Amino acid sequence: MALAGNTDDQGPAPGTESILGWYDGTRPMFIDLVGDYAGKELFLLEGDSLLRECFEDDRIDFDSGFQLLHSVYVIERFLENLVKRHCSFHIAFFEDHSALCVPPGLSTSHRARYLLARTVIKRHLTLRLPLSQPDVLVNTFPSLRSEEFKRYLEVTPVHFVMAHDGTSRSFKASPENAKDLKYSKILLRGAIWFWNTHRLNVALINQVEFRDSKVFTMIVESFTTSSKAKLLMTTKFDSQLEETWTLLKDCRKADEPDFEVDVDELEGSPRAERNCESYYLSAYAVSTLLEDDDGDKFLASAFILHKILLVHTPVSKRRLPLVIFDEAFEKHIEMFLAKISKIFGCTMSDPDWAEFVKDKGADDDTIDLIDGRLFRATIQAMCDQNLEKALPTAAQKDWAYLRGMVKHLSEEEISLKGSAEPKSSSTTNDHDSEQVSEDQTVLPFSHPVFDKHLECIHVTADTSVPARLGAMNPFRETSHWHNYKKPLNPKHAPAQKVSKWRNPLRMNQFYMNEMTTYAASLTGAKGKALDAETITVGPKKLVKLVEEKPEKSVAASKKVEASSAKGNAAAKKGTKKAAAGLSRKEQMIADNVARKGDSEADKAFSTWAMKRKDLDPISSEQDRYLRTIDYLNSLDSVKTLHLEGEINLYALLSLLTWWAEACKSDNKKLEGYHIVALIWTTVRTICTSKAPTSKEVSQHIIKICTLLGITDAISPIASTTDRKLSFTFTYPLQTEKLRIEMSQSEFQLNHCGPYMDRMLDAKPDPRVSSFVPDGWQRDVLDQLDANKSVFVVAPTSAGKTFISFYAMEQVLRADNDGVLVYVAPTKALVNQIAAEVQGRFSKKFPQAGKGIWAIHTRDYRVNNPTGCQILVTVPHILQIMLLSPSNAKSWAPRVRRIIFDEIHSIGQAEDGVVWEQLLLLAPCPIIALSATVGNPGQFSDWLTETQKSSGSELKMIQHHTRYSDLRKYMYEPPKTFKFNGFGKSFGVGLGLDGLDGFEQFHPVASLVDKSRGMPDDLALEPRDCLSLWKAMIKCQTENYNVPASLDPTKALPPCIRKADIFAWEKALKKVLLQWMGDRSSPFDRVVAELMPKGSLAESDQVVTTTSSNSSVTEGETVDPSDLEATTLPLLYQLHKRRALPAILFNYDRSKCESVAFAVLKQLVDAEARWKAGPQWKKFMEGYEKWQEVKDKKSRKPAKPVKKSKDADDEGGSKMDRMRDEATDGSSIYDLFDPEAPQADFSFSDPKKLQKAELDGFIRALRWKDIREELIDLLRRGIGVHHAGMNRKYRQCVEMLFRKGYLRVVIATGTLSLGINMPCATVVFSGDSVFLTALNFRQAAGRSGRRGFDLLGNVVFQNISKERASRLMSSKLPELTGHFPITTTLVLRLFTLLNGSDSSKYAVTAINSLLSQPRLYLGGESFKEQVLHHLRFSIEYLRRNELLGPGGEPVNFTSCVSHLYFTENSSFAFHALLKGGYFHTLCADIDSKTEAATQAVLQEMILVLSHLFGRRVCRIVDDPEEAEKIHRSPSKVYLDPMPDVATQILRKHNKDTLNAFTTYVKTFAAQYVKEKEDSLPLTGTPVGLAALSAKSDIQKPNGNAQVNGTAKEAPTNIDFLPSLSSPQARSAFVALSGLGDKFTTIEDLCSSTREGVFLEAAVIPHLEIHPDESRTPLNAYLVDFYMHGALQPLEVANGIPKSDVWFVLNDFSLVLATIATSLALYLGLDSEADPEMLDVMGSGDAAENEGDEQAADKIDTAVPTQQIAAPVQAAPVRKSRKVVDDWDAGEDALDAQEQFEKSGGLNGTGATDDEEYKKLNDVYKAFRKLKTDFDEKFKAIWA
Repeated sequence: MALAGNTDDQGPAPGTESILGWYDGTRPMFIDLVGDYAGKELFLLEGDSLLRECFEDDRIDFDSGFQLLHSVYVIERFLENLVKRHCSFHIAFFEDHSALCVPPGLSTSHRARYLLARTVIKRHLTLRLPLSQPDVLVNTFPSLRSEEFKRYLEVTPVHFVMAHDGTSRSFKASPENAKDLKYSKILLRGAIWFWNTHRLNVALINQVEFRDSKVFTMIVESFTTSSKAKLLMTTKFDSQLEETWTLLKDCRKADEPDFEVDVDELEGSPRAERNCESYYLSAYAVSTLLEDDDGDKFLASAFILHKILLVHTPVSKRRLPLVIFDEAFEKHIEMFLAKISKIFGCTMSDPDWAEFVKDKGADDDTIDLIDGRLFRATIQAMCDQNLEKALPTAAQKDWAYLRGMVKHLSEEEISLKGSAEPKSSSTTNDHDSEQVSEDQTVLPFSHPVFDKHLECIHVTADTSVPARLGAMNPFRETSHWHNYKKPLNPKHAPAQKVSKWRNPLRMNQFYMNEMTTYAASLTGAKGKALDAETITVGPKKLVKLVEEKPEKSVAASKKVEASSAKGNAAAKKGTKKAAAGLSRKEQMIADNVARKGDSEADKAFSTWAMKRKDLDPISSEQDRYLRTIDYLNSLDSVKTLHLEGEINLYALLSLLTWWAEACKSDNKKLEGYHIVALIWTTVRTICTSKAPTSKEVSQHIIKICTLLGITDAISPIASTTDRKLSFTFTYPLQTEKLRIEMSQSEFQLNHCGPYMDRMLDAKPDPRVSSFVPDGWQRDVLDQLDANKSVFVVAPTSAGKTFISFYAMEQVLRADNDGVLVYVAPTKALVNQIAAEVQGRFSKKFPQAGKGIWAIHTRDYRVNNPTGCQILVTVPHILQIMLLSPSNAKSWAPRVRRIIFDEIHSIGQAEDGVVWEQLLLLAPCPIIALSATVGNPGQFSDWLTETQKSSGSELKMIQHHTRYSDLRKYMYEPPKTFKFNGFGKSFGVGLGLDGLDGFEQFHPVASLVDKSRGMPDDLALEPRDCLSLWKAMIKCQTENYNVPASLDPTKALPPCIRKADIFAWEKALKKVLLQWMGDRSSPFDRVVAELMPKGSLAESDQVVTTTSSNSSVTEGETVDPSDLEATTLPLLYQLHKRRALPAILFNYDRSKCESVAFAVLKQLVDAEARWKAGPQWKKFMEGYEKWQEVKDKKSRKPAKPVKKSKDADDEGGSKMDRMRDEATDGSSIYDLFDPEAPQADFSFSDPKKLQKAELDGFIRALRWKDIREELIDLLRRGIGVHHAGMNRKYRQCVEMLFRKGYLRVVIATGTLSLGINMPCATVVFSGDSVFLTALNFRQAAGRSGRRGFDLLGNVVFQNISKERASRLMSSKLPELTGHFPITTTLVLRLFTLLNGSDSSKYAVTAINSLLSQPRLYLGGESFKEQVLHHLRFSIEYLRRNELLGPGGEPVNFTSCVSHLYFTENSSFAFHALLKGGYFHTLCADIDSKTEAATQAVLQEMILVLSHLFGRRVCRIVDDPEEAEKIHRSPSKVYLDPMPDVATQILRKHNKDTLNAFTTYVKTFAAQYVKEKEDSLPLTGTPVGLAALSAKSDIQKPNGNAQVNGTAKEAPTNIDFLPSLSSPQARSAFVALSGLGDKFTTIEDLCSSTREGVFLEAAVIPHLEIHPDESRTPLNAYLVDFYMHGALQPLEVANGIPKSDVWFVLNDFSLVLATIATSLALYLGLDSEADPEMLDVMGSGDAAENEGDEQAADKIDTAVPTQQIAAPVQAAPVRKSRKVVDDWDAGEDALDAQEQFEKSGGLNGTGATDDEEYKKLNDVYKAFRKLKTDFDEKFKAIWA
């Protein structure tokens, strides 16, 4: 998060003076790089940033020890972490950046070491990475602005860059250093600015955190500015960068190479037996030094010997102490190493050297060129003795060779004879050179359920007295404070308090009323309203099926602009055809109906004749056609049967006349082919209809098709009648021009794709009555019938929803007890599913207190969650319910099936782990549904294993095709635009072709980068296939030709169906893929041919909208990059084409609102302008006159009572008045409301909603205090939808959109997850880091829903063509799991076992969880690791007094468990609570003065801010910005915690570190046997292992056995003072002298040896700032508590406005949880639910209070019998263990008292009475704090 900076999304503030100032103004976002952002997208890793980040690892001894190999290891480990997490990246080094890899503030002699390391590592990665990771390319470019790099960016689709921002981790301050740091910051941030201006986001490598399977970091977003501002900044920044480069070069002049490499001397040198580059290099460098006058022979000899020892010593024996000499000799060594480093660096970079090494065929082993510690140890050994005899034979051979080589090159002799030169030397035992014998015992623990799983773990239990006494301590919760307060009565659920404001019955009625309204807005498969089916227990009566042809969904009886679709009627009751296969009774009924048939037909035709009187006068053919189709769709089944053929022919008459009109001009004819497509589909409908058709109709069809040249559309008609047409069919006078001017197949492919018959393998199935299911859907039903689990992957709109309802019906019919749980990722989806259940099912239960469904989320619930049969909930709540001891015997065993909708949510960083735990704990078969899983096979394998362990079989069912196609468009806004009203919609064609500013984007044109391959779900519609085939024909060559069989005339039948297209598409893609894989193929030309030409010279278009009541005025200039300016022009075009309703997706909440308000302002302003004109005045005059007449009439006195019937006074009889009104006729003013938005300035469709209904919605919203602007938006048909909106408002938007009243919704991604809001068009409105491959598919899938649209439109607005290509051709990210056994989960499992007396359900759940072979998705089968981790989590809980020796939960368990959502903060909080910190702080809180109380509360909020809701903040470098923050009244950086608290947490972290260090050691000792002698990523063997591996770069082999010449060498070289090898730490890290003593958890996790798995994320520790974390924490909570103001949080603390409510609500929830759990613990709140499911943040609570008040205001209109009274949950028996007999075991209690007096395990040493009082004070303080915080929170949202 950034501080005090600009808030403009469009880029930096225009006055930005410096690069540092610009950078401080950016607002980076902290996100999960793979899951939430990059997916499989390629990014570029800047090489010097990588080096700088790894070089700053302070464990690498680069000072005296010069550990080159350790630094290479750190680099590989970092890259391995990226590769393991499925990152896809290239590495780029820029030669002019070389100075930036060196950490700032180093001396010249040290900088040479880093520059050498850069050369070595760059070479190593270039050579070795391609062998182990072929996809990771390593490139070197001269500079950022070089032509080579420019070309690279053009051809490589880099999604973003990962780079360093120059913030230093370990900075040693001095004036000189400060300059160095500033220069490197400016240059690195200058590079970030360069990438940002080139539309590339930058991920900060120095903020990367590897957490579990995720990579988190900060993203600096790229920006667009006006070209003028950009030019200004570019000039300013470029000159600043140039100046800084000059200054840096001056600072580092000494680093410049001043050495000529001359390889010629080496040419004649002998070839070594050990042919490795480092030998040649060492000999050459030493000789060069000896040729100088001051060359030191002794050091040269020592260096050569050290090089030989490097080759002959295994890495594990190279942990050496650091030898230090006297000051003078130290300087000498330093100079020697600086010089030799420089020579090495220059030589390795020289092209002649590379040539020489190639000629020699030498192995590259330069990564182990220097080891400073070994060099010093060698010097020391040479001082002490003559080493000639001490070397092993093989090493002696190498010495002889190298000595000869040096002699050959320098004519100097080196020797192994000792020297007395260095006078003194000492060895430093840095860190923990000698092994400390640490206590590796664990506290005793035993539990029957866990013991059998943990028997493979060998640990020693501590049997000392405190441990034994601790084991005796009787722990109690319910009865803990039995002296003070009546204990909780576990037998009865508390009675709910009822008040005016808190009446559960009224609330439930209110929510049920909302649900009923909501359900009414939902529709079934064919767009019809839902109709609740009454369910009875017992098998379903299946309808006997008549074998029939699959329904034809190409019917033109679909309303064309796709508002509602209606399949063709199945055989209707009463037809003879349907009577086949009926019972005798049904047969008789059918005969009677048939007799009645003729009179039915006559009735139908007379109503049709009446209707024609309305239709005939309509002048517009298009309108008449639409009205005719609407009429046909509105008929019941009997009328449809008689009239279908004739009405369709009448529609054809309109279409034919319309087409004839279009044919009069050639231009219009070209544009009018969509009319012929409608004729084609209408003909197909008549031909395939099951209704009898008159012979006359079929004759007309043949004639029309012949005239138009579309005879392929005709097929034989099933049954005909002799009935005459009831209207005259007149043909156009000139028919010769009507014929289409292309082949029939081309016409069908280009224009009829959306109307083609879509049926694949659909067959009627008695289990499904509402539609004909496809094969894959029937397969799913078969699995459900067999009670198996299914994993269904099918695109959006394919028809997955019905699966859930089928499963629900199964459970409802089975009995009255079974439960189905539906888990949805968002609350919006929860509400929708519950409403659908309400709309679909009804059931009567024999016993009171039962219901069909309930909703249960964190912030509200409807009905009784444990008394219903279908529970709709979110993952967290289901987890609480499954782990609740009170449910273990009653509710959990009744769960029959769990549905996981949108299962890909398991990949999310935040809640993914909860999904994963639920899948592992599921006690029954599951249904997993998703449209977007990148690795379905792998995910399915894992799911199958998890299901097996709970006894269920799972089948994966995949379906690949969408029901309706999606057509993609780029939108280019007009140059100028003036809005004067919408005017009339026209055009019935599908798609947006031909509209101003829209250009179709062919899916194949998105495949610009061949390396990414083709995504599996890249779908082509028929016209795409045709244009692809044409492009391939045009570009084919002799070697790459298109098979003749792919010609559409050969590949496709005369009348084409969708199934034929799929086969053709597959064949075309097969050829295309072959071309794609071959560089010499014409693939690139095909892509270029299909690329949108951008020839929208219409970007020069000037659009002025004209409506029936507008006057044209001058347009305003449109800024193409401003969403607020370009959205209305876009929507206007969609309105013209009838392509609304539309959803516009923008992933920034505040942007959604600002765009909506901008459109609202434009509409209101345009309406105001129009109302000032003459037309409105004239209209209003007429209205006023009409109003007067109406008033006059209503004032006529009623007739006197006694008058005769026909009395004729002024009042007139009622009859007269009715006659008067009838003769007036209906007036245009009848429905006119001058106050309402006028139709030409509103998107709403008032026909779809009665005014009274809208007023009801608005009234309800006003009661909820919704802002007036949002209500104005609704009146004009626009909704805004994002998670920050009030729940009621969001539901209103969903309902009004579904009803068709709202036609534009602007939303974030919350709307894309499964919400039933079908629309004709989806617009991606602006780019965002959250617009990922996954979100793109989810959101695009909202358009073109099955049963609503034949085609969906997807529009890219203000998104570049390259970015759109990337999104369309992106592959879905692979789902990776999390490590699911968290410490909290372990604690909750023990609570479950203990609280349910080890119930069968609890034992089964734990056994299935622990017997998983592969615990988490993407994880290896490493059961032993998991069980070790589990054992040490138990050890942690034992040591922290949360578990007793038999696994019984004790002390503050409930508090920690209920804070599960804040892990690991909850354990830090527990440490403070247990350590007595809050006891001391809050003592006597009641008797303190107001000021003293405030001081306590402020200290509490400070400490809690360190634990919960932690957000980091960047340090500001720009002096102006820093000054601004300093002056600001806001608190930006969080002050350190009080010392006492810090000490407690440090101790807690240290104890945790010790426990988990013991884990690593015991595990390594038991299971890790291999030597660690090769690098982690490239597998390059090192040292002795390199000798024994056949030195072949092609096969890096880390574990080769020692063989060959290595046998001559003993592995031990006696004169080296080797320290013992560490057990836990990697041998490579030990090179810097480090042993098994770790400083932090991060240190432990990042340097454990190969083969040990340790996940920092699941170790309960909290990094303390500034001890362990580099960046300061944000003080936003303290700031808010001090000022209670909203603006500073955004401006100073940099919390995005849209996040503020959420972060404050989350903290409020933490406070509520702590206060409630303390009250439970103290026995104060006997009414609280022990599971604490009612606890919520005050933001949610306020929303619910609003609901309660609204419920009070609204007299619930739902009849009482509709709503089952909400049922009080049946009392649940909860028994807690208490010591059975308090008098027994006196001795034990005496011992215990002694133990407690001495301070117990935690050392507070308080008696029960004191402890109760102290804890009570803590509770009171938390309650005060919560009250204060919540008051401030509510105040700002009031």
